[in-house]
Amino acid sequence: MATSTGIWLRRETAPNEQRTPLVPGDAAELVAGGVRVTVEESAHRAFPAVEYERAGCRVVPGDTWPDAPPNDVVLGLKEPSFASSALSHRHVFFGHAYKGQDGGPGLLGRFTAGKGTLLDLEYLTDDAGHRVVAFGYWAGYVGAALAVLQHRGQLKAPLTELTRPELDGQLRDSANGARALVVGALGRSGQGAREALAVAGVPATAWDIAETRDLDRDALLDHDILINAVFATEPGTPFLTAADVARPGRRLTVVSDVTCDVTSACNRLPIYQQVTDWAEPVRRLHDEPPLDLISIDNLPSLLPRESSVAFSHGLLPQLTALVSRRAAVWSRCEEHFHHALRTMTSNK
Repeated sequence: MATSTGIWLRRETAPNEQRTPLVPGDAAELVAGGVRVTVEESAHRAFPAVEYERAGCRVVPGDTWPDAPPNDVVLGLKEPSFASSALSHRHVFFGHAYKGQDGGPGLLGRFTAGKGTLLDLEYLTDDAGHRVVAFGYWAGYVGAALAVLQHRGQLKAPLTELTRPELDGQLRDSANGARALVVGALGRSGQGAREALAVAGVPATAWDIAETRDLDRDALLDHDILINAVFATEPGTPFLTAADVARPGRRLTVVSDVTCDVTSACNRLPIYQQVTDWAEPVRRLHDEPPLDLISIDNLPSLLPRESSVAFSHGLLPQLTALVSRRAAVWSRCEEHFHHALRTMTSNK
């Protein structure tokens, strides 16, 4: 028998976003388990609508999620379009609204207006506080790969989506003796970054909490490439400052900020104010000595199929638990949402 709660997979409207949190194979498992799955048409999703139809899903026009049954969970990756300004359902996506980011109050205001709930995927954690599912591995992989290609003078703009074999082929194409530092090396993003560097044949120094507690700034600047893969939940010592950027004799020439906390108080790289994008992936921060920045906030989208398959596989059991309303991980998500609303109200 079908459950009363369905999953409504909406299309993504953010630029260069071909990923999906639910791939057809995993949607088929939900359907087989009695879950009603509705999928919006999308011209950009890496998986065509016909694959979802074959999986037993109902396919509907894009941006019709405001008309979803009240009990349905609306699933996506980025903030929903303004097909409806007020958000009245339970929505699952990455909100990026709880750490003081630009746009956070506006997004939370949409939920206040519609009396809906945000179940933020960033706060889907186990009892120990570890994230249950994330795109971090692929964010780190792509962030490190782009940094290597930029250091070699081989990064071409605008960026376009790739497969992993295509990207790995570029990484193996040549080497130039660079040394890289991965900060946050033990997390998902750090692991992905180190794997890409290994494919590229670039030696990597791995730092994590122990190495950044008392930061050796000279050692940091003595690398060619810096990959910031730290998932910070509170302010801390910056890894780079304006003085470091201007320091004569600095070896560091490429920074890839996988974390992209640029508008948050938790930002560990307060040396820039705006992310880069696919059209212009690199920004020159300093000329002599040169320092280039890569700060793209949807890095896994460059490998849309690989990253979607991995994420969907991890999310599937959580979605099954969500529709049956028996998982503490989702209760914790909801608690974070209500705390954010209270904080926003008290700060007015």
